[in-house]
Amino acid sequence: YCLIHFYKRREMSRVARLTVGSLLTRANSNNVQRMHFSLNSRNLAAVAAPKERVTATLIPGDGVGPEMVNAVEEVFKAAGVPMDFEVFFLSEVHPAQSVPVSTVVESIARNGLCLKGILQTPAYATEGMEPFNIQMRKELDLYANVIKVTSIPGVACKHHNVDLVVIREQTEGEYSCLEHESVEGVVECLKVVTAEKSYRIAKFAFDYATKFNRKKVTAVHKANIMKLGDGLFLRCCEEISRLYPNIEFERMIVDNACMQMVSKPQQFDVLVMPNLYGNIIANVATGLVGGAGLVAGEGYSKNAVVFEPGARHSFSEAVGKNVANPTALLFCAANLLDHASLHFYGKMVRESVYKVLKAGKVKTQDLGGYATTKQFTKAVIQNLKH
Repeated sequence: YCLIHFYKRREMSRVARLTVGSLLTRANSNNVQRMHFSLNSRNLAAVAAPKERVTATLIPGDGVGPEMVNAVEEVFKAAGVPMDFEVFFLSEVHPAQSVPVSTVVESIARNGLCLKGILQTPAYATEGMEPFNIQMRKELDLYANVIKVTSIPGVACKHHNVDLVVIREQTEGEYSCLEHESVEGVVECLKVVTAEKSYRIAKFAFDYATKFNRKKVTAVHKANIMKLGDGLFLRCCEEISRLYPNIEFERMIVDNACMQMVSKPQQFDVLVMPNLYGNIIANVATGLVGGAGLVAGEGYSKNAVVFEPGARHSFSEAVGKNVANPTALLFCAANLLDHASLHFYGKMVRESVYKVLKAGKVKTQDLGGYATTKQFTKAVIQNLKH
């Protein structure tokens, strides 16, 4: 499987090396003895940048999503990011105004890139109808949800030096939407676990650990109770682990993993798990480093990537109040730029956000401050280095 999309990065890096090399060769051939190539970050960006602008799909989402997207667009405009968005309003909360899921899926499949706010799933959704999030994941086969959770300098929290990655299989398991009332008062909900998808997510986790120099992969499960379903998942992880002898492999029951996560999160490196466990543990881990406003996430398929906040909270109670923290979506946007081989701009946006957080002078309410969304965005723009 083509697990992580490194091909775009490799191609753009090759173009950059060839271009720089041709400049140096030309200088030597002209016997220019005292010519200095001041290849600072801006020069390298100009060399490595694609000749054409990059197009990505944009889904503002529900709750404060549109406000967060507005912050991203302001930062992109100030940074001069060469990216255009195909914007779609997709919402189950406002179905009359929403475009069809198929339209959005077509755009993401065409562009291969998507920046997405949180889609809120209403409790009154039509029975038997899959939520929009799940429809998108299944149609695009966005099987791997990756959430990197790290401590951020300047953000006060109970644990420090946290650096872990939660990898969640998100196309089956408890979120298969297969449930029915067999007799009145008795509901059966099916949890689907397949060897094919268990092998795939396990291999993704170990490939991720290999690529990013991680030392350990922890498989989170409940195979002591669900001996067939979670037992299959665990066996698949064990088999894949034997192919990676240089990476430590451990097993941990999900309830113990939750306790260990809140008591000593520094022990974890890469965690891989089925759908529901991943949703829970990712949210727990996010809370340890400052909350939902700070952590980015991404969903991978074979041909597309969707970048969205790591914790799935739409924060609908804050709509229009100008108080939400745009950090998570700004980090998502920076990751999107890196994936699109716009490394210069991605680094610029990410470092600017880090500077604001580390300085601690402009804090939104979730970080213990009084700054508004717009004030935080303005501070990020002021710290951009061109």
